[in-house]
Amino acid sequence: MKYKHALFLYPYGVKKTTTASVNRLFPPTGLEYIATSAKGFAEKITLLDLRYEEELSTPEKLLDFIRKEIDIICVSIGWDREFNDICDLLNLMPDNIPLVVGGYKATEQVEELFQACPNIDIIVRGEGEETIREILKDLPKEDILGISYRKESKVFHNQIRPLPEIDIIPYPDRGLRKGKYQLSLYGTRITDLKFDTVLSARGCPFNCKFCTFSLNPLGQKRPYAERSISSVIEEIELLDADVILFSDDNFATNVKRASAICDEIIKRKIKKRFLAQVRIEIAQHPAFIAKMVKAGFKMLSLGIESPHDHILAQLGKGFGRTQLREAFDVLRKYPIFYHGYFIYGNIGETEEEMLYISQFARELGVDTVACNKLRADKFSPIRKMVEKMPQYHLTAKGEVYSDTYSHSALKKINKRIKFTFYTPLKILKIANKSIRVRFFTLGEFVSILTTVPFLMKHIITREKEKAALRRA
Repeated sequence: MKYKHALFLYPYGVKKTTTASVNRLFPPTGLEYIATSAKGFAEKITLLDLRYEEELSTPEKLLDFIRKEIDIICVSIGWDREFNDICDLLNLMPDNIPLVVGGYKATEQVEELFQACPNIDIIVRGEGEETIREILKDLPKEDILGISYRKESKVFHNQIRPLPEIDIIPYPDRGLRKGKYQLSLYGTRITDLKFDTVLSARGCPFNCKFCTFSLNPLGQKRPYAERSISSVIEEIELLDADVILFSDDNFATNVKRASAICDEIIKRKIKKRFLAQVRIEIAQHPAFIAKMVKAGFKMLSLGIESPHDHILAQLGKGFGRTQLREAFDVLRKYPIFYHGYFIYGNIGETEEEMLYISQFARELGVDTVACNKLRADKFSPIRKMVEKMPQYHLTAKGEVYSDTYSHSALKKINKRIKFTFYTPLKILKIANKSIRVRFFTLGEFVSILTTVPFLMKHIITREKEKAALRRA
């Protein structure tokens, strides 16, 4: 083997005061897949999540470790947040150690990263499980599909790598972790419940016009592909997490298969709390919902998107307001916590229509909501619509705004939606239901409440600091 010690680095949290570093709930699953795929191709594999590395809490300490131990560095850049901070960190990396960068954001901004970070040697574009093996085997760069690389001050882009078969990818080795992923806010652990994610299938057969979840940053649409049920159950049984999120785009795409997974969970008496993302069509299968309850599913997240038929048609959701009401007439019968996703700032949407979201969500019986501005990401069909309309514009992050509703005006509308939905009475109902469906035990809920005074003090302090910066 050419490489003795490969480092897989999750760089978020390099500055401990940033927002991203305080939420320690989600493990870096994508990077864990890559690091697991690399086992056997380097003598030693180390995965570092900077949110948890107290011993390497400064760039100086991290770089000292790298110089002593590491002979290849692999970094995941998946998000917009902390982008400049991460580039600053990459520019500190030793020039004599190969630097490989991948992830969703890296794939989107290949040229920008090469320009901002002159010491990057390779950028992996798209999914990298097979690519990292070829890099560690030291194959000639020009022969490795799916990479861009620097050679003699020039950047070369190889052809896209075909998407791999899902069942040839090993699920992540959690033994590479050092931290425990638990619910926390602003650096404070809220409960002792351990959290993890499981990906039982990749891809989505639906074609919502705003969505790019089923596309990689190269515009490749992954066909829906399932892992074997046995491998999914095997992974779940190995986890010590109390709460597990099925991170499939839609856990119930194949109801028969999802039902079989529930059967195995029940048969093997696996006592976990499960969360999943589904579509409202799940209401057509009440027996399956009842089985999910028995298997330990506590929360379902649903993409509702809008209360308005013309917006739902525009987004290509495949259902209307009547179907939403009928679906929740069924869903409300089951002791499951429902989290609804909504999109506001849609093309042609008025302020009155946006503000109706909170009332409609309460009418449906949704327990919690998340409202996001319309995005028109690269390769999404909605982007082509926006680009043809001169009165609509895009931020650098792909968020849509218009001459009628500016970026800041939409932010204010979002605050009004949340304020009218999360009334004091609604918050009490959320607390009551979270205990009733056994999302949390009473003891766990009391533990959460004890952190509220600290969190409120911290939030108020942060807002005062922001206001002072704006005045300065």
